[in-house]
Amino acid sequence: MQFDHEKLDVYQAELQFIAWVTQLFGEIGEIKGKRLSEVCDQLDRASLSALLNTAEGNGKRQRLVRAKFLDDARGSATECAACLDALVAKGCCTIGRIDAGKGILLRIVGMLSKLVQKFEDDSSSSSVFREEASLYNAANQGDAQPRKRKRNKMGDMSF
Repeated sequence: MQFDHEKLDVYQAELQFIAWVTQLFGEIGEIKGKRLSEVCDQLDRASLSALLNTAEGNGKRQRLVRAKFLDDARGSATECAACLDALVAKGCCTIGRIDAGKGILLRIVGMLSKLVQKFEDDSSSSSVFREEASLYNAANQGDAQPRKRKRNKMGDMSF
């Protein structure tokens, strides 16, 4: 038995990234003297946020709401990439060490971008209902007269 979000390739890639980054945390956890906890905490939160927004967004019925959650997931994935860059800048990782993680993130961002575009594009044609303007054109209805306003006992305006 699976939830629908578990069937998504992007969700599986996000789980793969979380597993990858957990290994990275094990390696850099042994480094002393550098202020890494802030970046690691943010990377942990952002990777989890991408996963959770993808799952929640996939469960939304309205296309634009779904697109918003998936767009938030994409933002969290790019935030993860920035955190990896910060770890390199702080000198606790090499660019070569984070390449695999960035590769996973590029796949995630690409898949989420396509999903966001799909749900934004489809929403303009399939879930917006419009009525013909002529239904409300009172000028074409010869007997339609504007109603006069009257004041009630409290001084409020009413028709």
